[in-house]
Amino acid sequence: KDQASKFWIAYKKVSGEYDNNMLERCNSNMDILMLFAGLFSAANTAFIIAMQPNPADTTNNLLVQFMQHLWNGSSVAQPVILLEAAAFSSSKIWMQVLAYTSLTFSLLVAFGTVLGKQW
Repeated sequence: KDQASKFWIAYKKVSGEYDNNMLERCNSNMDILMLFAGLFSAANTAFIIAMQPNPADTTNNLLVQFMQHLWNGSSVAQPVILLEAAAFSSSKIWMQVLAYTSLTFSLLVAFGTVLGKQW
């Protein structure tokens, strides 16, 4: 065989070993990324649920107003006034915006790693 074919045979062997090594490293890195994104998403979801207002408070406020209307005997529809249940401070709103944003990005990372592993 000539020199060129010997070079390409050696090149194919060396490049195949390098590519296989790189694919194994990338695959293990994507496994770690997917695990971290899944755990972070679960923890972030727990915090988001904990930040939500208690729906029982709103229900109790509406029931109290309903009972007051029944006891007062007023037949005219009056506006419903929710007490403190519907009031959110700007810091709570920003905390929820950041929590939902971080959840979105972690789910996008998990989706990207799934696509990368399937590729």
